[in-house]
Parts: sequence; structure tokens; C-alpha cells
Amino acid sequence: MNTSGEGPTGRLLALIGEHRAAVRAALDEEQYALLLTRLEALAAVAPDDGMAVRRACQGIRLALLALPFDHPVRPALDAVRLVAAPPEPAVVLDARELMALLAPTRPPAPGTPEGTSDEILRAPALSRDEAHARCGGAAPPELIRLADPRGGERYPQFQFPEGCGSPYEVVIRVNRLLLADIDPWGAAAWWLSGNTWLGGTPAALLGRLPDQELVGAATALVEGD
Repeated sequence: MNTSGEGPTGRLLALIGEHRAAVRAALDEEQYALLLTRLEALAAVAPDDGMAVRRACQGIRLALLALPFDHPVRPALDAVRLVAAPPEPAVVLDARELMALLAPTRPPAPGTPEGTSDEILRAPALSRDEAHARCGGAAPPELIRLADPRGGERYPQFQFPEGCGSPYEVVIRVNRLLLADIDPWGAAAWWLSGNTWLGGTPAALLGRLPDQELVGAATALVEGD
């Protein structure tokens, strides 16, 4: 892969391409699918949207924290974290090139079976107007918002207490960890899929488990614990 971005993120993407076999071998199925989801998110943003590019790049860094400390890609992660300057716009093109190299056919969202996008859309959801009414105005960006080609914007209902009320605070916290604003499908899949760490489906455990256990499970995913 010939990277066009010359900053820390461009070099990180180049290393992923150069050591792609070692990256794949070091990550389990869920971790690798998360990496592909984060790369896809970077590939989809507008190159001139500096904030979106920065958040997507940090998402890739978080997905790679599961790599062993002696992995050849690992040293590049600190450079991405410590740099003050925004990532160069060229990294979006690099991500598109890398996605074509790693996954010509997009796999399912992390930890989910084929067809899960349809299952997610079949789950109870609020319309845009309903969600905004529950929030007392515009919904916060951390809420999962899905584009349904048939029904418009959908906000999965589990994010809100049953009946009435604003979103669960723990949902906002977990969604922030999962970068739901740039990867809503991956975040929704995490909430609606079985989780071995928690012993159940996270969405079904809202209000039944301490909030910190849900936060801890999401942290374990993004940090590779």
C-alpha cells in the first residue's frame, strides 16, 4: 500500500497494510471486525471535515489497542494519540485504499451474524420527532441514529426508559466509547447482540446491571482487554 498521508495516521495506515497478515493473526474475529468498521467509518467521512476525520482516526487507534505490545504496528498508536495537529485529509483516501486491500467484501458488524442490519431495523425504535421530543430538543450526537431507507431516521428504543423520559445516561456514556456518532450500526450491534462478558444482551440488561458493568464491557471491547 502506498500511503499518501505522511503524518502519524498515514504512517499507521501504511503499517496496517504492510503487516496486514500479522494484524489479522493478532486479533480475534470481533476485534478484527471492529477494526474494519473503524476503517470503513474513516473512509466514509468528508476529507475536509477535520473533526470527523480526527474522531475516526482515534477510533482506529482504539480498535488496535488489542494488539500485543511487541506487534510491529503497536508503536505507531502512541504517535497518533500524542500528535496535536489534526490528521491530514489524505488519510481518508488511504483508508479507502486499505479497506479495498483488507476487505473487498464488507463483513458483518463486529460480533454479529449475517443479516444483523435487518434485525436491528426490526427492533423497536423511535422516529426522529419522537426521539427529539424525549430529549427536549435535538437528540445528542451520542445517541444511535440509523438511516432506514424505508422509514427514515430511527433511534433504537432501548436507549430510552420505557414509556417516557430522556435517554439513559449510561447509554450516552457507552455510545461515546463505541463512537456511535461515526459508527451507529456497530454500536447498535453491540447493544443488541449477546455479550459473553455480561452474560446477556446489553440492551436487555439496562436497569438490571450496575451502569459501571455496562461501561466496563464496552471499555473492554474498545481497549482489547
